[in-house]
Amino acid sequence: MGWFGWTRKSKAPVLHVASDVGTGPVVILVHGIASSSVTFENLVPLLAPHHRVISIDVLGFGESPSPDEAAYTMEEHVEALDATIRSLKLKLRFVLVGHSLGSLIVARYSTLHPRKLTKLVLVSPPIYVPPSAVSDPMDRAALGIYSKVYEYLRGNKEFTIKAATRLGRLSPIKNVLDVSERNWRAFVYTLQNAIESQTSVSDIAAVSVPVEVVYGTFDPFLAPAGLKIVGQMRHVTVHKVDANDHLIRPRLARVVAAAVG
Repeated sequence: MGWFGWTRKSKAPVLHVASDVGTGPVVILVHGIASSSVTFENLVPLLAPHHRVISIDVLGFGESPSPDEAAYTMEEHVEALDATIRSLKLKLRFVLVGHSLGSLIVARYSTLHPRKLTKLVLVSPPIYVPPSAVSDPMDRAALGIYSKVYEYLRGNKEFTIKAATRLGRLSPIKNVLDVSERNWRAFVYTLQNAIESQTSVSDIAAVSVPVEVVYGTFDPFLAPAGLKIVGQMRHVTVHKVDANDHLIRPRLARVVAAAVG
């Protein structure tokens, strides 16, 4: 890696470990954008009887640091996750689970640290590809809509914060959605620099461990085109959960727990 690479990497902040419960094989949980580790409140109780379950808040969200100089690129998110995992001093390989944005982060992490993992589980992954790369006109139109919606959310702060607050009040998982003045910068830059500018298809293709993908049929953030591409990869197994949206509700949590093993 070289001296410069080491010093740059050493500056990555250590993220907040929201919970560390249970004993057994280690499972690390990484949540999505505009959220925190409360995302996994239905999943942790299913895993903890047989695993050591570690939940981490991603850079800029939950109780993790929000560095003033951060651009919230995928590289920065991954470097912060790596610094945090290294701080845990784990001796054995582990299962890495990511939800939404977290699935993109852990996919990239897995390409860089393949020997640390036994399995990768991607929950509700927003896998987007360039519309020009998609032949189906419906799939191509859907990708264009996502781009326009995200651009609107980034450009209309007051609307986005109010809408997130309203949706958060309706959610069955308390405090699962958080877009506020405190994390606005992290939200905007992460959306632009890690989700909209993603390389998740090539990242997942490069992963050397088994990959389990779990998603709900009512998830409004999933792009069928991306799922189709990933689902055709030999090392990927896809689990579809009927009538589930983007949240890890109890039914989807059971499928994720089974995928973890």
